Amino acid sequence: MTVLAKIEAHLESLTEGEREIARVILDDPEGILRKSSGDLANAAGRSQSSVVKFCQKLGFAGFQDLKMEISQVIAMRRVGGSDEVVHGTIEAHDNLALTLQKLLGSKIHAMRETLAANSASDLDAARGAISNARRVQLVGVGASSLVARDFGYKLQKLGRVTSFDADSHIQMANAASLGPGDLTVALSQSGRSLETLRISQAAHQRGATILSVTGLHPNPLAELAGIALFTVADEERVRSAAITSRDAQLALMDLLFLRIVQSQEDAADLIQGAAEAVAPLKL
Repeated sequence: MTVLAKIEAHLESLTEGEREIARVILDDPEGILRKSSGDLANAAGRSQSSVVKFCQKLGFAGFQDLKMEISQVIAMRRVGGSDEVVHGTIEAHDNLALTLQKLLGSKIHAMRETLAANSASDLDAARGAISNARRVQLVGVGASSLVARDFGYKLQKLGRVTSFDADSHIQMANAASLGPGDLTVALSQSGRSLETLRISQAAHQRGATILSVTGLHPNPLAELAGIALFTVADEERVRSAAITSRDAQLALMDLLFLRIVQSQEDAADLIQGAAEAVAPLKL
């Protein structure tokens, strides 16, 4: 995960002063390379010591180390051609073309950073948990429920025993029937959605393994989970709920599905069989 994505993901857990410093960095990361710690402090309306503490909170010895990390991110973006994609806050006065560019940039940014935020070992652990589970329960509310339903359908094509219902009461009832050997896949960008958290807690108490998919910021759902995957989304720039977070979740779950397909010998036959079964309905 890049340092800029890390700063974005931790905005909610920062103090007001730290958020001011973070915003100055995120609004013009290239400009930061030409600033001293004093310049950044002045731009954020904070003290120079606050900048140093902010850098240390991110795991850097000081401002120079942070600048070096930012310069590497910018260099990678230029090599990858990502400069051509606009990634900025969508304003009311933006025309159609600029709105489209910013929306596309935000979606690409969210998906790229999400896939970079999860290690190969964590993804392999998630794949193994799903592959070895007796039953898989999908949990999510709001936009996360759409992603949960989609992932459940995909798993069913592979012969997995899955359950999902948009009604949180039924999700809770299903969780009460789980036990050791079962898996709950819980999706919540905030990691604090009351229904998702309570259902996951009930499943955990029954002995089921919890696989969480949340934002990168500290949250109770990820802390509860035995396996935690993360999404990176910047909804503030898009200014519309669950647009980039939904795409980030979809990209992550699609990657996980493909990894399961790669490891399951009869996956191709099962997917082909499902396609042939529904073919007569496509008149």
